[in-house]
Amino acid sequence: MKKYTNTGSKDTRSGFGDGLTELGQTNPNVVALCADLTGSLKMGDFKNNHPERFFQIGIAEANMIGIAAGMTIGGKIPFTGTFANFSTGRVYDQIRQSVAYSDKNVKICASHAGITLGEDGATHQILEDIGLMKMLPGMTVINTCDYNQTKAATLAIAEHHGPVYLRFGRPKVANFTPADQTFEIGKAVQLTEGTDVTIIATGHLVWEALQAAETLEAEGISAEVINIHTIKPLDEAAILKSVAKTGCVVTAEEHNFLGGLGESVARTLALNTPAPQEFVATQDTFGESGTPAQLMEKYGLNAASIVKASQKVITRK
Repeated sequence: MKKYTNTGSKDTRSGFGDGLTELGQTNPNVVALCADLTGSLKMGDFKNNHPERFFQIGIAEANMIGIAAGMTIGGKIPFTGTFANFSTGRVYDQIRQSVAYSDKNVKICASHAGITLGEDGATHQILEDIGLMKMLPGMTVINTCDYNQTKAATLAIAEHHGPVYLRFGRPKVANFTPADQTFEIGKAVQLTEGTDVTIIATGHLVWEALQAAETLEAEGISAEVINIHTIKPLDEAAILKSVAKTGCVVTAEEHNFLGGLGESVARTLALNTPAPQEFVATQDTFGESGTPAQLMEKYGLNAASIVKASQKVITRK
């Protein structure tokens, strides 16, 4: 099985910040809007280098989305930045009416997603944002796994016309994808080949899936790991090809099992080739305060849970 190396843990939000900095130098139409969280979203370099293209909206997220939608009419490519909870739940009506309905070229960039926001607790964590955004017609939904992929995705969405939801996180996580990668929206990345079980993961759970695959290999179980960074549009062909070989699938995500990646995969299988599936995700619950590691352990969002789910789903074939 192919092995992956953590080249140094880095936070995915810094990948967004560095990607935005590069876009500031290469694309004069890119503008940035922030809801009073410039430091948390790592937008400081863009602000300092291009003050005329940076707009501090303050704690007025709905207004930020409306302003961003208006800017697209003049040919600008607005990147909005705040926590995932405030990027989606607080402003859903504005996104639906002002951005998605009229196919505005707004890039909604959301940090501190999932429970790894940690100590700030349930009011700031969000575990339903992927579901909210993927149900909007025309909305592209991306959930990156590490620093390098987040930077590459930030660059890529500037070239994509249409509304995008880019989801990333707060904590430092393993950085293991290539620094020179080309990010292709809607194209899954197969990380390992296997014959016994397909593990489809997104975001922070991709590294956990790779660790699970190594554990399973030691037990004589061959796991195929697929990184689904784009949840919509979903790479259905890659999923069906893999599951046709392995006969079962585990999905893993830092999100509610209702409405997330797992449901999209289940729909794909149901419409094409039904197969046993297990879900590694939160079980229709809110989060709570704690360190990211504590919360990932409590809610079963780690390699051990993926191993357990893989062992179970194989027995259902």
